[in-house]
Amino acid sequence: MPSRTPSPKTPSGTPARTPVPRIESAGLDGWIVRLFDDIDEGNLAWLSALSARCQKAFGEALVDLVPSYTTLLVVFDPIKVSPAEARRTLTAALRDLAPHEDAVDSEIHELPTWYDPSVGPDLARVAAHSGLSVPEVIERHSAGCYRVFALGFAPGFAFMGLVEPALDCPRLDTPRQRVPVGSVALAGRQTAAYPAATPGGWNLLGRTSARLFDRNRDGFSLLKVGDRVRFVSVSREAFEQQGGDTTPMEPAAGSARERVS
Repeated sequence: MPSRTPSPKTPSGTPARTPVPRIESAGLDGWIVRLFDDIDEGNLAWLSALSARCQKAFGEALVDLVPSYTTLLVVFDPIKVSPAEARRTLTAALRDLAPHEDAVDSEIHELPTWYDPSVGPDLARVAAHSGLSVPEVIERHSAGCYRVFALGFAPGFAFMGLVEPALDCPRLDTPRQRVPVGSVALAGRQTAAYPAATPGGWNLLGRTSARLFDRNRDGFSLLKVGDRVRFVSVSREAFEQQGGDTTPMEPAAGSARERVS
């Protein structure tokens, strides 16, 4: 494994944490490289650098790369490369790893979002948990610019963060059986928008009219790892004009309703 070296600077000029990688088994055709234990935006520059090295080192033997908050899953073709050979390739790729400068060159997306208890039935729950009013929750959530850390759970579902500490609110004890497409939500210090109607236990704050997953779009997903996202608060009228679905929801069990003043 690579030894510790003086921390380089990220492209933004701030000190970059130097990872201490651990390679963990992910079956007969995969290894997980754990670079960090804590979620941090600076992790992306390292994960991007390792992804680029793996693409070059594995070549045609590479099946997939799946980055997450702190890890990179490397899936390879076991017919073309054995697990032992793949591990040695990873060890070599980690040697003298430095953060990838291109990690900061990302697209910024603005997702028009209608925040309202009728489509965001957990606004009152988040407000009560944080000690804020519903309008303050909306203002703070929509003021953030969130980095896409990973894609998963469902096609086009982007895990974003970090939500400011004041809005940190745990998942629902009992997940909903169906969360409508476009629902904007948060869980802990993560935020997301549901690209399709699926079960889910995150706190729902509103709904976006943006089409997050489209089979006719190149790459399918609107958002990519490393992108930045702003949730732009819009009126109901604007939301409807953009094709948004205003069908109301019922609050989760134990949630109180509160209208936005």
